[in-house]
Amino acid sequence: MRNYKRKTQRANVPPDIVAQAVKIIKNEKRSIRSVAKDFDIPPRTLTRYCKQATLGHVLQPGYKKVRQVFSLEQENNLKKYLQKASDIYYGLTPKEVRQFAFQYATALKIKIPESWKTNKLAGEDWLSGYLKRNVELSIRKPEATSLARASNFNRTNVNRFLENLKTVLDRLKLESGDIWNMDETGITTVQKPDRVIGRRGYKQIGKIVSAERGTLVTLALAVSATGNSIPPFFIFPRVHFRDHFLRNAPPSSAGSANPSGWMNAEHFFAFVKHFVKHSKTSRERPSLLILDNHDSHLSIDALNYCKENGVTVLSFPPHCSHKLQPLDRSVYGPLKKYVNSSCDAWMTNHPGHTMTIYDIPEIVNSCLPLAASPANIKAGFAVTGIFPYNAHVFQDEEYMPGYVTDRPNPENVQDVPANVTIEEDPAEINFSEPQPGPSSRRSPSNTPPPPTPENIRPLPKAAPEKLKNKAVARRSLEDAKAPLDLDKL
Repeated sequence: MRNYKRKTQRANVPPDIVAQAVKIIKNEKRSIRSVAKDFDIPPRTLTRYCKQATLGHVLQPGYKKVRQVFSLEQENNLKKYLQKASDIYYGLTPKEVRQFAFQYATALKIKIPESWKTNKLAGEDWLSGYLKRNVELSIRKPEATSLARASNFNRTNVNRFLENLKTVLDRLKLESGDIWNMDETGITTVQKPDRVIGRRGYKQIGKIVSAERGTLVTLALAVSATGNSIPPFFIFPRVHFRDHFLRNAPPSSAGSANPSGWMNAEHFFAFVKHFVKHSKTSRERPSLLILDNHDSHLSIDALNYCKENGVTVLSFPPHCSHKLQPLDRSVYGPLKKYVNSSCDAWMTNHPGHTMTIYDIPEIVNSCLPLAASPANIKAGFAVTGIFPYNAHVFQDEEYMPGYVTDRPNPENVQDVPANVTIEEDPAEINFSEPQPGPSSRRSPSNTPPPPTPENIRPLPKAAPEKLKNKAVARRSLEDAKAPLDLDKL
């Protein structure tokens, strides 16, 4: 961003002083130079103001405003386009915005600087000024989001999950302390160092870490809507588990071992027993355990054990845990930051030593109470609409990433030729306005409307999906719409 600072006070005359000086020249017939000397106004500047007054123009003290390439309406259209492209996770980089601005100006047939024509893109100064005039826009670093997450987090999947949740809550009459969320996260022995203050001018500044690549320990945790949490469950990358692995871990912690360090069905069964023990769940006091649909959670033994002990299991829709899981929304993010800072402190306090997986429980013991605080846990349940229950917690803008793959039901697409694509989203057609057809061609005398940004650079849109096996797809759709049967959980 370029910020010009004025170096002089020239042409910084108040409008009332200018009007008074011009009035004296016209009424008293005095020379411009003498009046300019009395009012401390440059003679040439006062001459220009007198010409403006003679022509009947409004006096405009100061330098003339730099001419903008686009009008306010055109800049506003460009702003809406950039916001929508960002909302659907296909935002434009600064260079792409400059290139698109040149294409937009060329399509509008407006006057542009010669440098735009030479470079085939707008200048850096234009982009800097455009962002200053439109404070709703800023240059951001996006978070990498998979296509599966962007397309699966849609209103249909979210509403289906919230309807199933409401069915469970109405039937079991659960209190906030009986609603639990469980998830795993990885803690590594190589941290991401915090920023430090160093010498200016050096290209690279280092910070000591344990090794080139870290060893992962899985941490499984369950939290309730009242802000409580059970002791964590660790999975160490070892063949056999030993009790000394949990040295200085949070009290009553449990653990297991797996050569990969990840959870599988056997470890999930062990975690479920750990959960039932500390949550005090029973058939007389049932509870709800909400988790994602990872393969390790599909253990028959674990699900049977849950049913025997009054634990109802509810799964999130696939690839939606980044928005619907309380632990992901408000606990694990702060936990990773606290762990990184604690690892930095550990390396400082143990110079020349390498951090191992047996030091992680002690670090988690100091960081977990700060991250899994009652306030953070309650905030995670609130922003996901789980407790207090809120079926309208997500706004329309949060479903925008699914716009690209939001296609009509294949059963409703009949005999679409292979070489024909749907150019416009049916949900966005404005039926209140007359749609152009074969009989409503534009007459040569009518002026065509100016091109819009979406006419020049259409937003990405997937083609309609073809239905290969209608019977299989119909059965899958019926199964998805079927009501939740709690007796099978």
